[in-house]
Amino acid sequence: MCGQAARLRSFVAGRPGVVLADVAYSLAVGRAVHGDRAVVVASGREELLDRLGVVAGGEAGTGTGTGAGVGSGSGFGVGRGRVAVVFSGQGSQRVGMGRELYGRFPVFAAAFDRVCGLLDPVVRAAVFGEGDAGGLLDSTEVAQPALFAVEVALFRLFGSWGVVPDFVAGHSVGEVAAAHVSGVLSLEDACVLVSARGRLMQGLAPGGVMVAVAAGEDVVAPLVAEVGGGVSIAAVNSPGSVVVSGEGSAVEGVVRRLSERGCRTKRLVVSHAFHSALMEPMLDDFRAVVAGLEFRSPGVGAVNEEMADPEFWVRHVRDTVRFADMVVGLRERGVTRFVELGPDGVLTGSVRECLEGQDVTAVPSLRRGRGEVESVLAGLGALFTAGVPVDWAELFAGTGARHTELPTYAFQRR
Repeated sequence: MCGQAARLRSFVAGRPGVVLADVAYSLAVGRAVHGDRAVVVASGREELLDRLGVVAGGEAGTGTGTGAGVGSGSGFGVGRGRVAVVFSGQGSQRVGMGRELYGRFPVFAAAFDRVCGLLDPVVRAAVFGEGDAGGLLDSTEVAQPALFAVEVALFRLFGSWGVVPDFVAGHSVGEVAAAHVSGVLSLEDACVLVSARGRLMQGLAPGGVMVAVAAGEDVVAPLVAEVGGGVSIAAVNSPGSVVVSGEGSAVEGVVRRLSERGCRTKRLVVSHAFHSALMEPMLDDFRAVVAGLEFRSPGVGAVNEEMADPEFWVRHVRDTVRFADMVVGLRERGVTRFVELGPDGVLTGSVRECLEGQDVTAVPSLRRGRGEVESVLAGLGALFTAGVPVDWAELFAGTGARHTELPTYAFQRR
C-alpha cells in the first residue's frame, strides 16, 4: 500500500496536465478491490501530493485513511462485521449545517427539500441562516425538526453511495430519524412527531439545568437518588460520561458534590431540562399527537424494538437516554462499523469510549469547522477502508470523470 501510494505520487507529479478527477475515478472504479486499502481526500494537486506522501511514509494524517477491510463476503468491498448508523441528538446543530452538501449533491438537496416541505418554513431558513432566522436554530422548536431534516438527507446521501446499514439508532431526538429511515414512521408522520415534540418542549415554562459529568452512572446515580425528583440522569453516553438534568439548585447541589470528588463537569446551553421531571407537563398533549400517527414494524434493523409502540415516544421524552447500552447492544449483534449522521461528531467519541480496546471503526459524517464535502468523503473513505462496500461509480456520476492511464501495481514479488 505504501509502495502504491509512492508510485501514484510520482505518476501525478510527473504529469502536470493530468485530470485529478480522472485519476480518482480510474482508481476507484477501474481497479480491483483488495483487503489493504487507503483513501486520500484532497482538493487540489499539491494537497494530493502531500497526502500521498503521508500514506507512502506509512503515516496517518488529515485527509488520509488506511485500513484492512478483510473478512467474509465478496463483491465490491469485503465486509467484516455489521454496519450501524447513529443519528445525533439536540445540541449538535449549527447554522449552515448541510449548506455545502446541498449545493454539491443533488441527492442530499432533494431529500432535504422533501423534508422541509413538510415542516414550518422557518426550519429551512434557520438551517441556512437566512435573514434573522439563523438565531432561531438554538430554540428547541426549530432545532429538533432541523436536525431531523439534515439527518434524513445525510442518510439518503450515504445510501446513494451504497452504504446500507444493518442497524439504525439515535440519541434522543435522533431516534426520530432512526424510526423514519427504518420504516416505523412515514416521512409525513415523522415530521408531525418531531415538530410537536419540539413545539411542546419549547412551550414549557423556562428553567432547568443540564450538566455533562465525566463520571460513570455508578458514581452519579446514588447522589441523584439522595436529591429525589428534582434531578434526573438525562443520558448515559459512555461508561465515563453522564448528563444530569432538572431543577437548577438541585442539579447544582449534585454537581458540587461531584466536583469535590474531582469529576469534571460542564453546563450545557439548553432552554429546558430535557429527560427530567420538568418535561412531565407536556406528556399528555404529546400523547394525543402520537395517538394519531401510524406505526409499523421496522424494515431496517432498529435497535430499539419499542419504536413501533406509541407510548414509547411519550416515555422517550422523560426517560434516560441510554446511548451507552445501545452501543454495547449493537456490538453484541455483530456491529463493528459505526457512522454518525449529524452536523458534528458528538456521538463518535462516545462510541469509541464504550468499545475501547475493541476492533471497531467509528466515524462522523460531518465535523464542525471542517468543509462538509471533504468531511463526508473522509467519512465515506474511512468506512471503505474498514470494509464497507461503496458504490464509487455513483459518487462520480455526473462529474464527467473518465478512465485514464494509471501506474502499474507496485508489486513486491512476495
